[in-house]
Amino acid sequence: RCTVDDRVTRVAWLNRSTILYAGNDKWSIDNRVVILSNTKTQYSIKIHNVDVYDEGPYTCSVQTDNHPKTSRVHLIVQVPPQIVNISSDITVNEGSSVTLMCLAFGRPEPTVTWRHLSGKGQGFVSEDEYLEITGITREQSGEYECSAVNDVAVPDVRKVKVTVNYLPYISNAKNTGASVGQKGILQCEASAVPVAEFQWFKEDTRLANGLEGVRIESKGRLSTLTFFNVSEKDYGNYTCVATNKLGNTNASIILYG
Repeated sequence: RCTVDDRVTRVAWLNRSTILYAGNDKWSIDNRVVILSNTKTQYSIKIHNVDVYDEGPYTCSVQTDNHPKTSRVHLIVQVPPQIVNISSDITVNEGSSVTLMCLAFGRPEPTVTWRHLSGKGQGFVSEDEYLEITGITREQSGEYECSAVNDVAVPDVRKVKVTVNYLPYISNAKNTGASVGQKGILQCEASAVPVAEFQWFKEDTRLANGLEGVRIESKGRLSTLTFFNVSEKDYGNYTCVATNKLGNTNASIILYG
């Protein structure tokens, strides 16, 4: 808006050095720019659908009694934060180095932060577009959230899933007692990513399901070896082997009388 009085004889609006309007005559070829009012008190233009390129100085130039006068206004265009590029979900082996990227645009320039959405609470891990994790551990797997924040609008938030593969780790393998003629169960529990596959051995012989009254059941992290009718020859040392594509781990479990 440009306030004028009745001494004004000529008026014009300029963007930098480009004339937009001179009086009621439109000089700009941009159809988003229209004249709003040209009266004895006000000379105003309107810009529809403002874009970042419209930012900058605008000048209202008036002629009074053969003296030109100018009034300047600076248009600042704000843009909500927007994440324009972010890393894809990723699977890595434990011990690897990982770099996650989150590029955002906005005016003013948005602040970008990364945080780890783990079960132990949500910790900020980086106040930067790039998050670097060297020697990643299994505890650092999960979802990472990137936020782009400025004061124009609500933050833009996106997530990246990081899967960490690791060698099987047998966490539970207890020696177990069972009487002759009774049922006996040996259990082997292993955490691993990808999930482990299990095998059972007695000495060097691999046990198969259904042979000699034993049943092997493996589901998720747990494998069980069940003896339906324990005999003397069943007592002894058994080996549980948990395997995934990173390798295998074994544990010795004793069935005793």
